[in-house]
Amino acid sequence: MANNSDVRKIGILTGGGDCPGLNAVIRGVTKPAQDYGMTVFGIMDGFEGFVEGKAKELRNEDVSGILSTGGTILGSSNKGDPFHWCVESNGKIEIVDKTEDVLRNYKAWDLDALIAIGGDGTMHISNKLSKMGMNVIGVPKTIDNDLEATDLTFGHDSAVYVVSMALDRLHTTASSHHRVIVVEVMGRYAGWIALNGGIAGGADIILIPEFPFSWEKVFDKIHKRELMGKRFSLVCAAEGAKPLGGEMVTKGTNNKRTDPIQLGGIGKIVADEIEKNTGRETRVTVLGHLQRGGSPTPFDRILATKFGAFAIEMASTKRFGCMAALRGTEIVDVKIEDAIAKQKLVQMDNQAVRAARAIGISFGD
Repeated sequence: MANNSDVRKIGILTGGGDCPGLNAVIRGVTKPAQDYGMTVFGIMDGFEGFVEGKAKELRNEDVSGILSTGGTILGSSNKGDPFHWCVESNGKIEIVDKTEDVLRNYKAWDLDALIAIGGDGTMHISNKLSKMGMNVIGVPKTIDNDLEATDLTFGHDSAVYVVSMALDRLHTTASSHHRVIVVEVMGRYAGWIALNGGIAGGADIILIPEFPFSWEKVFDKIHKRELMGKRFSLVCAAEGAKPLGGEMVTKGTNNKRTDPIQLGGIGKIVADEIEKNTGRETRVTVLGHLQRGGSPTPFDRILATKFGAFAIEMASTKRFGCMAALRGTEIVDVKIEDAIAKQKLVQMDNQAVRAARAIGISFGD
């Protein structure tokens, strides 16, 4: 662990699912590090690489030209939780604790601090490691935008852009064939992608986990549009959306992940019910990992760069156990334990919700 001497060697990893902007953070950390007299050590494949001892030094030439590149040059994994490490033997999965391996590699690499880039899961792991004595700095990444302590996480704007572009394109084909088209989007237990993407893409109905929907109100919205002479409708459904009295739809479980539930399938159920109950021909499009891929939007490039540069500032002043967060237009530091105290979910009085209702978008509630 780092003592009272200057911070000289920083580890950096990208945990959880990938998203646009990760490389911009890595670049934002690595480029200014030399001005602080620091060396940056890139840990491969998230916490999986931390456990297995896979890392390499990052220099300016390694991060040159990666600002606009999607994914992460370090690789990532959402199955590498050292507190929930899966070992397969004879077809059986055993969960073991690998934190001693992480602490051993931290010392072997002579790291003074770790910059962990990730979402809710990565921040929970970081908080536990911080309490064990590791010097950790968090950078909030998730397309889901569900971290309470920051106004926005990078990756969200890029995902919303993909959803809005998909709805734009589906608008023309839905109109041409007089169909209802349901678009299923990511977000897990939070509806931010569906909410913001649905507004940006002109959806007529938005279904999100926070507001359980009534089937009758969904059908009624489609009928009312037809009475107005609009012979098509667009539905933007979050993967975690559920009807009143119903449950989230799952497509399976993966016990190698800390949260084993794999959501998916609500889009087809909604499409089938709409077609059966309205008589209107209905199609479904599942965007899936399209929302995670590709080049980050300019907003995400800027936000990710600011996060990375601020993380180095935090390291230089030893603000450990903290996460960089966007508050208004400024980046500030907050305690990681405060950042994960509760999940940021869409509230009824959210301004985007009020604006959506004002222009006639139905939430089926």
